[in-house]
Amino acid sequence: MGTVLIDQFEKMLILVVFLKFRDLAPRLQPVLKAVAVVVVVSNLTGCVSISFTEEPETPLSPSPTTTVSPVVSSPSLPTGTANQDILEQSWVIYKQQFIQEDGRVIDYEASDRSTSEGQAYAMLRAVLIDDPTIFALTLDWAEKNLHRLSATGEPVDQLWVWLWGKDKSGNWGSIDSNFASDADIDAITALIWASRRWNRPDYLELAQLKLQDLWELSTVAGPKGERYLLPGPKAAFAPSASTIYLNPSYFAPYAFRLFAQVDPKHDWLSLVDSSYQVLEKSSQVSTVGLPSDWIALNPQTGQFQPMPSTHKLQSVYSFDAYRVWWRVAWDADLFGAPAAQRYLNESTKLLQTQWRSSSRLPARIDLQGKSLVNYEATSQYAMLYLALRSVNPDMAQQLLKQKLLPRYNQGIWDDESAYYTQNLAWLGLLPTTVINPQLLKP
Repeated sequence: MGTVLIDQFEKMLILVVFLKFRDLAPRLQPVLKAVAVVVVVSNLTGCVSISFTEEPETPLSPSPTTTVSPVVSSPSLPTGTANQDILEQSWVIYKQQFIQEDGRVIDYEASDRSTSEGQAYAMLRAVLIDDPTIFALTLDWAEKNLHRLSATGEPVDQLWVWLWGKDKSGNWGSIDSNFASDADIDAITALIWASRRWNRPDYLELAQLKLQDLWELSTVAGPKGERYLLPGPKAAFAPSASTIYLNPSYFAPYAFRLFAQVDPKHDWLSLVDSSYQVLEKSSQVSTVGLPSDWIALNPQTGQFQPMPSTHKLQSVYSFDAYRVWWRVAWDADLFGAPAAQRYLNESTKLLQTQWRSSSRLPARIDLQGKSLVNYEATSQYAMLYLALRSVNPDMAQQLLKQKLLPRYNQGIWDDESAYYTQNLAWLGLLPTTVINPQLLKP
């Protein structure tokens, strides 16, 4: 038995050296210690039974420094992928830091809440990095906890409430019954890709069910028959015949092209057209051509206006608007859309000029191009990096080397509680070449 133990510990030593080389060892020491104990006990007793108690559906969230997910999987990207080590390592750390063992994704910067957005980001990342275990867990938690329910507790549709957390009485559960269409779009996209990647027709069936409700509840027809994607329920975002509130960062033309493949009952390609119409015309509200977090449209006249000054949603270029670069760039890269490339060329001009002059970009900019804050945002640099890879490759590399890589440390960008930054940084650095062309076909 002594020879067996030595052999096992030699393997453990090799594993530790490898992990240290990958800068993962400091965060995985508890796991290594646990594995070492299992090795010893298994050799002494011949077998070991390990079980984890099921997490309640309304858990008290751990601190962001606590490892919360014991799930072991082997995610991977194709060999030779740009930024491969960072993308793979940061996914492992993200699972440990932000995803509980039951699949709940935690936003530590917002009272440990969970959102439909967070669940959808995890699903999207999981399918892209080939991690079916985490995909299934995060989907399962969302399906069990985020459905919009009737007074009798029955699901009223297939969309997810956008916010889940602790209410004023200290109870965990849904705390806002509205849905956010960008999260449902990302989740449906992930389901379609997962059905194709892992041969799961049940995922496709669920995606098709969700598409019916997304079309009926989150799109609205204009007076000329054009169709617009709303950010959520019509009652909240289409309050009158002359007013629609829109979020340009929710428009995902590449996703609408996928939806058209699997749901021929609805004209999803019309949303591709209206998305670029809104993106181009609403950017003209800004004197420097930037997209806004939120914009108001009068569908009867076709005129775009800034959000009312008294409204809590504002027309500025900020953390929501960053995602426009990602969603448009994916349509350009995956489907070769000329409208996408044209928009990226035109709407990034101010940011390119500011970068050339000062090598920094403010996190919030008003419609006239004036900086509203002194701080920067890694999430902006990541999204813009993705857009500039085709528009201005040299500048994209400058952003990568000067703003993205220096802010990455052992699996984390910026701060270990920054949930939003981790997701946008990862999606921004991911080369679209890892999305297999077979995922884009019916």
